[in-house]
Amino acid sequence: MKKIFLPIACLLAAVSCGSNASQTSAGAVAAEVVPNVEVAVAETRDVPQDNTYASTVQAYAVNNIMPQSGSRIRKINVEVGDYVQKGQVLAEMDRLQLEQLELQIQNDELEYARLKGLYEEGGVSQSDLETAELGYKVRRTNYENVKENTILRSPVTGFVTARNFDVGDMFSLSAPLFVVQQVVPVKLLVGISESEYTLIKKGDQVALSVDAIPGRSFTGKVERLYPVIDAATHTFKAEVTVANTDKVLRPGMYARVTVNFGTRRSVIVPDKAIVKQEGTGTRFIYALQDDGTVSYLPVTVGRHMGAEYEVLSGLEAGAKVVVKGQASLRDGIKVNVL
Repeated sequence: MKKIFLPIACLLAAVSCGSNASQTSAGAVAAEVVPNVEVAVAETRDVPQDNTYASTVQAYAVNNIMPQSGSRIRKINVEVGDYVQKGQVLAEMDRLQLEQLELQIQNDELEYARLKGLYEEGGVSQSDLETAELGYKVRRTNYENVKENTILRSPVTGFVTARNFDVGDMFSLSAPLFVVQQVVPVKLLVGISESEYTLIKKGDQVALSVDAIPGRSFTGKVERLYPVIDAATHTFKAEVTVANTDKVLRPGMYARVTVNFGTRRSVIVPDKAIVKQEGTGTRFIYALQDDGTVSYLPVTVGRHMGAEYEVLSGLEAGAKVVVKGQASLRDGIKVNVL
């Protein structure tokens, strides 16, 4: 029996030794596999700090034209869409009260002239003359007020955008008779991030485009900055005016306003170097070390400019960053640079 099993035992031992040797050899080969990577050098550059915001074109001024009391509309001179000048007569209301006051003023002027002559001859006292003069001035002021509310004029130059009554209607205070909007210039209210509050100032130039006029750009100016920040949106309002001398920009147009906040010296890397960690917003890169290994570096990124990223923190200029082959990397692993 011993003679029968001894060769079998030796055979099993030989096979076992051969298997272990094979596994050791395979492990050694696996341990020697070094990932191939490509790298690029991080450099510093002045990065324009401009942002684009959505906004809507607004009239510079909107005036609701209406008399201060109800009256019948006698005449209408303009229609919706007409471009009117400041001071132009838009409509006339019933003139009865105005004509009555005109007659009273004419009578006051004659009476005052008569009393003044008598005063100079000593026929009336100075008090009587002053009373007549005061009455005349009060009636004259009342006349000017009634005239302003009878002959309706445009207080601005602009487009008539609404007419709510017709000739012969009895005007009520339910709606304005006309709406006139000034469009030379126009304005836009732009919501700027609070992080840029100190970077913008009154008088700064901005650029804008509108979807309604493709291929054309416009230049505006920051007219004023609102002094409060919205706690919900963390933005503040900047009022931008655009000359609009050719009147092509109209209220309601959708616009994109680009504000330039200057430049910032930043580290720049190819966008292929930035890796986003799954399930989080963390971004990181692999940086090549002098000993041929790579280090895992979380970074804060800024602007995305075509095929490049601005890195705000976490990386120094001159570092060599991996731009290809990151999938097989881990912190501290040795790599082969192609």
